[in-house]
Amino acid sequence: MGKLIPIILALIGLGVGAGAGMMLQPDPEPVVMNPCGDAGTIAQVDTKDTAEDDPTDTEFVKINNQFVIPVVADGNISSLVVMSLNIEVDLGGRETVYQREPKLRDEFLQVMFSHANTGGFDGVFTQSSRLDPLRAALLEVAQSILGPTVKDVLVTNIVRQDT
Repeated sequence: MGKLIPIILALIGLGVGAGAGMMLQPDPEPVVMNPCGDAGTIAQVDTKDTAEDDPTDTEFVKINNQFVIPVVADGNISSLVVMSLNIEVDLGGRETVYQREPKLRDEFLQVMFSHANTGGFDGVFTQSSRLDPLRAALLEVAQSILGPTVKDVLVTNIVRQDT
C-alpha cells in the first residue's frame, strides 16, 4: 500500500495538470465586425503607442515542468497545488536559466513548500495579498541564483485540487 501512494499522487498531479491546461486555454481572438455594414471601409486602429509593439530588452523563459505542491492539514494531504512559472530575463539569458534549472526548481519548491506550510494556499489563495509574498520570494530566489539578469518571476498557471 505504501508503494502505491507516490504513484497515485503522480497520476493525480498529471490529471490536475491536464485539466488545468484545458481549462486555462486562451479564448479565441474576437472577430471584428463593421457596424456600418460596408465591407469596404474598416476603421484602422493606431497601435504605434502600445507597449506590445515597442522592442524590449527582455525575454521570457518557461520552466519546463509544472510544480506540484502538497498542502498538508492534520497530517494528511488535503489538496495539491499545481503551478507553472516563467522567468523574465535580459536578452540572451535563456541558456543560463536552462543550465541552472535544477537548482532553480529545488529552491522554488522550498519557497512553495514554506508558502503552503504557512497557509498561503488555504482559502482564497489567488488573492493578490496571498500571491504577492510568494512572487516576491520566488523573485528573490531567482535573483540569488541567476543574478540581476532576472527581472521578474511570473505565475502563468495555478490550480488547487482538493482531495
